[in-house]
Amino acid sequence: MKILDRYLLKTYLITFTSVFVILFFIFILQTVWLFISELAGKDLDLFMIIKFLLFASPKLVPMVLPLSVLLSSIMTFGDLAENYEFAAMKSAGISFQRTMKGLSIFIILLSFCAFFFANNVIPYAEYKFINFRKNIAQVKPALAIAEGQFSNIGNINIKVDKKTGEKGEFLENVTIHKKSNLGEGAKTVIKSKKGHLLSSEESNLLQLILIDGYYYEDITPKDYKDRPKMPFAKVYFKKYNINIDLSKLNSTEEDKSQITNTNNMLSLSELKYTADSLSTSYNKEVLSVSDNVYQRFGFNYNMAQFDSIKNTKTPELTSFLDNTLKSKILEIANSDALSSKQNLEMNEMTFLAKKKDINNHWLSMYEKFVIAYACLLMFFIGAPLGAIIRKGGLGLPIVFAMLIFITFHFLNTFGKKLAQESGTTPFMGAWISSMVLTPLAIYLTKKAINDNGDVNFDFISEPFRKLYDFFTKKLNNNNNTIQENGD
Repeated sequence: MKILDRYLLKTYLITFTSVFVILFFIFILQTVWLFISELAGKDLDLFMIIKFLLFASPKLVPMVLPLSVLLSSIMTFGDLAENYEFAAMKSAGISFQRTMKGLSIFIILLSFCAFFFANNVIPYAEYKFINFRKNIAQVKPALAIAEGQFSNIGNINIKVDKKTGEKGEFLENVTIHKKSNLGEGAKTVIKSKKGHLLSSEESNLLQLILIDGYYYEDITPKDYKDRPKMPFAKVYFKKYNINIDLSKLNSTEEDKSQITNTNNMLSLSELKYTADSLSTSYNKEVLSVSDNVYQRFGFNYNMAQFDSIKNTKTPELTSFLDNTLKSKILEIANSDALSSKQNLEMNEMTFLAKKKDINNHWLSMYEKFVIAYACLLMFFIGAPLGAIIRKGGLGLPIVFAMLIFITFHFLNTFGKKLAQESGTTPFMGAWISSMVLTPLAIYLTKKAINDNGDVNFDFISEPFRKLYDFFTKKLNNNNNTIQENGD
């Protein structure tokens, strides 16, 4: 390795490491904020918090790594240009593409590492992260209950004044609000002086034993006249057992159906196999439903038979029936059509959910390649941009980096959402951000190689300028015509 390559690589690595650590710390704080309800006030020791963040950290790399490459590239090359080091290199006969050669090799190696990380480390960490949150409740179920505040566990809100014992399994002054399955709010309130939590690592059930308390339940009378009286039942108990499903502990909306097998926990080969299996099953179900519809409505005639029947001059099938029978036949046909419509709507919702699941698997597959390409793309945007603007440090480079990365992230999120709803193919949804920004990388690199700092985007603004001039000229002509007519 030549002295120039060592110098550029050392300068870039120092900046890249600093930027990566800072950005990673910022995103870790965001993760802590998202899961603050699971960490705060639950007596978690330092080791468990570190383990929690350790499992949550790998999935932040696809966000942090491209942004770090972009910002460090702008800062490094901007600093070199600002200090006239590029001018010195050029006077010594060293071209801009030669200065990028050594760093380009490093970025390519970094891209391969990013792909390996996304294909192996992130799925494993995602699996451990979700199951770790579930295992917290199994090993120390009291951690799911905070003192002095209501904690939501499935359809139960529980509050305790104090927890004692080695694992906090002994509770004092327990208050429970049990939600109704009919969506009518909390119809049942349970209060007890003491409580005891029993759990096992081999079981998904948590047993809550309440001692010395009362059970209150609002009763909804069938007769509307009795409802203003607000009747309720009150029962005193010495001992009362409640079984709680641990799978509902520490869960969020996005964690449903993500405990054992999800697209975020699979490698490339596993995603390909699962996506193909889901697609085959989906196609079979679509054919099955369509066959059932055809058989139910009797669509067994081909078009030629239908045309021959339609063109035959025969009396109406219901001409020999009276009006009463005709009305009953129409009611039966209407009921059958309504039932079929509801059945098709339910099948449509099921198919949409399954299609979304298939699309998510394909998106996860393409995203592993997008992460690797994004590192390369951000380098070839940031390096020439830094050489063109000739500004280092944390001022202007951060502005450019944030604008470019926000555009990349917005297009990436938009493409994924569109692909999930089958608005476009998963390939286009995953790669749309890279396709939009690749011409920008080529344009800036060409400008930097040609040592042309006069960067303009007239090819984008020129059509809008011509359109504005056209309407302005037309408006002025109309005003002149009105004035002449008035004179």
